[in-house]
Formats: sequence, structure tokens, C-alpha cells
Amino acid sequence: MAIDKEIARRAAHLARIEVKEEDLEALAGELSGILGFMEQLNEVDVEGVEPMTSVTPMDLPKRADVVNDGNQQDKILANAPDAREGFFAVPKVVE
Repeated sequence: MAIDKEIARRAAHLARIEVKEEDLEALAGELSGILGFMEQLNEVDVEGVEPMTSVTPMDLPKRADVVNDGNQQDKILANAPDAREGFFAVPKVVE
């Protein structure tokens, strides 16, 4: 598919890009080149190829999904300005 100046002007308008009149011909050529490359990619046989996000396998380490309390209550409350009975104590803000 070939892109002409009018289609390039419309695409620039839709993309909210200001393109000078003398630059529209070059933009049309670049857009035509991009579409030509996309047509070449459509010719590639990808039957049986799994989709991937990277060329290298990226398996993340997994841990057991177990609920626990972290056993760090004393360390966490050590940073609190006011802690009472194992909880953060905050000033009353509503009368």
C-alpha cells in the first residue's frame, strides 16, 4: 500500500503532529516504507512458534504461597514513635 501526501497529512493531523507542507512528501515515503516492511513480516511462516516476551528464558524464582505473620513485630514497632500492646498508636483525629 502506497501512502500519498494527503494520507500523510491526515495521519499527522490525527496524531496531532505538526508537519510542514514541504515535509509531507518525505513523511509519505517513510510511512510507505514502514508499511512495506510490515507486508514482508506477514510473509514469514510463524506456524507453531510460541509467543515470547524475550529471546532468553526468564523464569522467576518462586516461593510457597503461605500466609504468615513475618515474625518481625518487634523490629517493625521499633521504628514507631508510639507503640502500645503490639500495635501502632496514633493520635485521635475524629472527635
